[in-house]
Amino acid sequence: MSFISYAQNFEDVMLWRALKHVENGFYIDIGAAWHEEHSVTKAFYLNNWHGINIEPNPELLSQLQEQRTRDINLQLAISNKTGSMIMNFIKDTGLSTLDETIAYSHLNTGWSLEKQKVEVTTLDAVWKTHVPVEQEVHFLKIDVEGFEKEALQGNDWLQHRPWIVLVEATLPLSKEESNKKREDILLSTEYIFAYADGLNRFYVALEHSELLCAFRYPPNVFDEFLLNAQHQANKDAQQANKDAQQANERAQQAEELSRQAKVLVTQAEERTRQANEILQ
Repeated sequence: MSFISYAQNFEDVMLWRALKHVENGFYIDIGAAWHEEHSVTKAFYLNNWHGINIEPNPELLSQLQEQRTRDINLQLAISNKTGSMIMNFIKDTGLSTLDETIAYSHLNTGWSLEKQKVEVTTLDAVWKTHVPVEQEVHFLKIDVEGFEKEALQGNDWLQHRPWIVLVEATLPLSKEESNKKREDILLSTEYIFAYADGLNRFYVALEHSELLCAFRYPPNVFDEFLLNAQHQANKDAQQANKDAQQANERAQQAEELSRQAKVLVTQAEERTRQANEILQ
């Protein structure tokens, strides 16, 4: 069966290629957003993985709580400190951010901002509280709209070491790379740059360097995957064919009933004719 990809830029295809040998794996998704659309973790959840979804938007968090019952779903923002900060929410998008400069650049291009105070913590604190002792974290995804450096700074990379880390590496809604100020955080703690997809950069922990070979090539025909939109279109087409077949069967049944009714009418007319002849 084909792997179904839900992610925005085939991130889940690349991760599945590297980690499909892992059964019942564990992930941490910082900036999880939607439970399905553009989700890096949805395909893994459907393949019996579970993990931690971190999302400050209450509407999106509610959807995660409803749809991801095996996961730990936390209404938090991640930074390099604990406390509270002002989040700039942009409704119905994945652009909400703690970064005031980025928020106002969105405002200047026509987006509407709604400011709310949110609870902020560190990845280190989340790990200590919610990751079971001896639990491997097979991948960590960070997409926090310009606050990736602070999110990376808030982890103890010597103690808490995901096998693979992928970090959004461009400015929001831009091709401009923004990874230079933060990449050293990972490279200096024995993570190896593995792959860039134009939107994200992938890193592999040195102790799991055998996974690097999975990142030699971009997603391709040998990954045997379908986009969720293709998958849904196929399902819709199959359902339409099934409905058409059932409708055709009903039409044939109706045609047979009509034929039988015509026979009965003919027989009745013949009996009436015969009765009339007798009466005459």
